Amino acid sequence: MRVIVSEFMEEDILRAGLPGWQVVYDPGLVERRADLLRALPGAKALIVRNHTRVDAELLAAGAQLRAVGRLGVGLDNIDLAACRARGVAVFPATGANDISVAEYVISSAMVLMRGIHAMPSRLADGDWARNALMNGREICGKHLGLVGFGAIARETAKRALAMGMRVSAFDPHVAPGDAAWSPGGGRVAPRTLDEVLAASDVLSLHVPLTAATRHMIGSEALARMKPEAIVINAARGGVIDEAALAAALRAGRLAGAALDVFETEPPPPEDTARFRGLGNVILTPHIAGLSRESNRRVSEVTVRALRDHFATEVA
Repeated sequence: MRVIVSEFMEEDILRAGLPGWQVVYDPGLVERRADLLRALPGAKALIVRNHTRVDAELLAAGAQLRAVGRLGVGLDNIDLAACRARGVAVFPATGANDISVAEYVISSAMVLMRGIHAMPSRLADGDWARNALMNGREICGKHLGLVGFGAIARETAKRALAMGMRVSAFDPHVAPGDAAWSPGGGRVAPRTLDEVLAASDVLSLHVPLTAATRHMIGSEALARMKPEAIVINAARGGVIDEAALAAALRAGRLAGAALDVFETEPPPPEDTARFRGLGNVILTPHIAGLSRESNRRVSEVTVRALRDHFATEVA
């Protein structure tokens, strides 16, 4: 059995979990499309993260592919219809990086509330900016609004409730009586999107990128928010209108933002330049779901899914 791995994962878990397989582990293939296509003939499985495009061209090159393992949960880089048409199963690593993303959201909110993320460099330059930071805000008692209430949002809600926050969420796909609204430690209030926007001290996005969600948080949505609110996007780039967000921050209509995902990745210089000079922004390169622990969980879940799938297929 031959498997191609085009992006990074825990190689020891890969090889130990697929004994007897022919493993082609080359995380640089994601940047070398032609080499990836040449490597696919004869492969039964492919493992990717979020940058390898699994499209009709790739599936045609890998005519013997029977499964794709996704080291993460977003599937916008995978043509699911084309996979179904060819009988290729797709296995996202559901749940494996939920904790990592939830911790990113809460920690970013805390740092932005206190205004301390730029302090180490300021102190190193001799700026004892104590007065500028003496009125940072506590997270306890603040309102966390979640747009989308799937698994990662629920993990985020648990942590927020434990820290004394009030939590509401907008998700038309979760029924009002669903047990998910009581995730432990308190109650999450189901609300409309407008209600969540208006109430939030911290707004965190947890929806996939679709035609319906693209730029759902744009200038009009941002205008409905409190000027002291913070926006965090660790879901998918494009859900928020980055130009509108930057304009709101510069105009003082928002207190801060953390972006881990961007409409184009890596973002071109003109996109990141929108945020240059803003002291209330955290920009990170799509790493919210990446940690030492989650990297291993994601690899374990993906390898197990492929092993079980082919064991069933053979049986």
